Parts: sequence; structure tokens; C-alpha cells
Amino acid sequence: MDEAGRGPLAGPVSAAAVILDASNPIDGLADSKKLSERQRDKLAPIIRERALAWAIAYAEVDEIDRLNILQATLLAMRRAVLALNIKPQQVLVDGLYCPQTGIPSQAIVKGDSKVAAISAASILAKTARDALMLELHEQYPHYGFADHKGYPTAMHLAALREHGVSAVHRKSFRPVRELLFTSLT
Repeated sequence: MDEAGRGPLAGPVSAAAVILDASNPIDGLADSKKLSERQRDKLAPIIRERALAWAIAYAEVDEIDRLNILQATLLAMRRAVLALNIKPQQVLVDGLYCPQTGIPSQAIVKGDSKVAAISAASILAKTARDALMLELHEQYPHYGFADHKGYPTAMHLAALREHGVSAVHRKSFRPVRELLFTSLT
């Protein structure tokens, strides 16, 4: 299991859970951050086709603002694991923390570089979130989500200052919160 989208100022955080088929390995799996967008987009359908089970889930912007990003990420991860059509015997999670699933779990730092199933989950979480940000770009084109996927780039921060905060921005994140605060004073 892995997540994508903890750092952006907009959009949900996504999580994916994958159970790979040991008899049908997938070449090229790696941490999604180390792959190009083209490589991720090529691998994602192969993962969905060859995995024994996979699921993608989200925690929405209001949940991120209400819970905090860590707890929202764990919620998305929990949802992904529970959505699998096969119950795993163990959950391997990239990072330091495991969601509460009722299934034995192990957190593995840099797991997306060490465990093939976590690499696959990393790719699915990232490609799913990127696709969702492209949809949000259609609704909010002046923010440039297609280019920066909601991350706090100079372009995104300039668009925020010019157009204000949208419904898909994380109001609890400092740059957005500060902009809201200054607009109130």
C-alpha cells in the first residue's frame, strides 16, 4: 500500500492497495517518484491487469482539513485495503505509519523502493490522483492543475493570489490558510 498527494495544496489524497501475483511478475516496478509520467502511465494498466487484487481510495479535501493530512492519508489507505476483493494476510505500507485495518501490518520506510507490491501501489495511487487533477483542471482551468497537479509551485501560488481559494483547495495548508486570513483582514 502507498499514497500520493500529501504535499499538494489542492485535491484529495489518494491511496492504493495491490496484491501482486507472484507467478506473473511485472518488469519495471519502482517508486512512482523515480519513474517518468510516461513510464507510470504505461505500468498502471499492466498492474491493474496482472495483480490478483487492487483498489484505489481517497480522502477528500474536507476530510484533510478536518482530520489533518496524516490522518486523512491513513483513512484513504484504510479504505483502499478494505476495498480489495481479496483480504490480504498482511499489509505492507510505505512510510512510518499503518492504517487501522484489523489486518497485521508493517510500515516500511522507503518501501516503494524495496517491495514490488508497494511500488505497484505507488504507481496506481499517483496515476489515479494525477488523472483526477486533470479532471479538476477542466473545472478550474485558471489554477493550472494539469501542469502542477496541485503542488505549491510558483505558478500555483500566483494563481491562488490572483483567483482566490477554490472549493478544492486545502484550507488547512499554510499558503491557502494565510491567503484566506489576509483576504479577511
